[in-house]
Amino acid sequence: MSETAEIRVGDQVIELPVVTGTENEKGIDIRKLRDQTGYITFDSGYKNTGATSSAITFLDGEKGILRYRGYPIEQLAEKSTFLEVAYLLIYGELPTQAEFADWSEKITRHTLIHEDMKEFFEAFPRKAHPMGVLASNLISLSTFYPESLDPDREEEKVDLTIKRLIAKISTIAAWSHKNSVGHPVVYPKNKYNYTENFLNMMFSVPTEDYEPDPVVVKALDQLLILHADHEQNCSTSTVRIVGSSRANLYASIAAGVSALWGPLHGGANQAVIEMLENIQADGGGMQKWIDKAKDKNDPFRIMGFGHRVYKNFDPRATIIKKSCDDVLQKLGVQDPILDLAKQLEHVALNDDYFKERNLYPNVDFYSGIIYKAIGIPTEMFTVMFAMGRLPGWIAQWKEMIADKEPIGRPRQIYTGPTERAYKPMSGR
Repeated sequence: MSETAEIRVGDQVIELPVVTGTENEKGIDIRKLRDQTGYITFDSGYKNTGATSSAITFLDGEKGILRYRGYPIEQLAEKSTFLEVAYLLIYGELPTQAEFADWSEKITRHTLIHEDMKEFFEAFPRKAHPMGVLASNLISLSTFYPESLDPDREEEKVDLTIKRLIAKISTIAAWSHKNSVGHPVVYPKNKYNYTENFLNMMFSVPTEDYEPDPVVVKALDQLLILHADHEQNCSTSTVRIVGSSRANLYASIAAGVSALWGPLHGGANQAVIEMLENIQADGGGMQKWIDKAKDKNDPFRIMGFGHRVYKNFDPRATIIKKSCDDVLQKLGVQDPILDLAKQLEHVALNDDYFKERNLYPNVDFYSGIIYKAIGIPTEMFTVMFAMGRLPGWIAQWKEMIADKEPIGRPRQIYTGPTERAYKPMSGR
């Protein structure tokens, strides 16, 4: 017998089915509640609302579990590459050697962007934020590939759009940086893998033969993997709800980038570095700021610690901490900001106040340090997040289209004026 739940509305008792996921997650199916009672549920911010079912990512914040398509994030980060994980998220299984060779070759072939797009970069103000440049250029791709506008086209054409997006986002991201510093753009080179190619376009000049550092390449590839998907967060939900109107994939992804741009979502690692810069400007006295963080009457909060989903530890932080240490050791970067970060980490991992409240360094703390160490500007941090999250967004959009989900249409509780008569202007 199927499990059910009951809700009482006045004298009426409604029986609602309980749905159960493969990891035994429970949910009450309320789709017929309004039809039967006239009531809706109220859940500001959708914190307790399941808007969809999904086979892509499993997250258990209480136990610190993150799995892509059933694979533990720890195994993927250690043994896979970003492009392999992207294939897994989008198509549901890890690729064979032949599938991966074809996948990576076609992405490499599509890294070039149309020459006319160079004029877009030149038209933006020099100080334009890279996230604005990224979102604008991503949606402009739909004008260069009008055959992509119908999301219900044959699978082969959808797959081509997917490959173009993954290939071109790294070029657009790197060129947005080059434009912001007034440097000539560097074209992609087929001899590099995906992560090496991005670093080449970011940090080399057209006349140089760039030599990517393998320690940096590994750390950056791991960061992209760790950010690749994270269940139904703000930007992912945005991609799905925009796509539910049958908007094309480019438009849906550009909407996700815009949602990620918000400081409450994708800007956390940028906030870490800005906080450290403020501490340094104040004289670098770490204890003062630790005391402020412990004072419940002080509005100061240490950025990059704890997580609203992971209640005990962030499994991604455990993975990337080692890469962070490897990068700092290999590059030997001398930077007072990074010294402050290591001091803060030491305090958080050893202070009872932080340990009792599970205020551990999260993935944003370590990713900010790595980006800073390898020379990626602070305003590019959220762009890096978007590059990593792209495969998850694509997978979620693709799943939503395949499942023929209805257009998203949340309800509301109206709190405005009741009906009133219109009064001509002279009598108001």
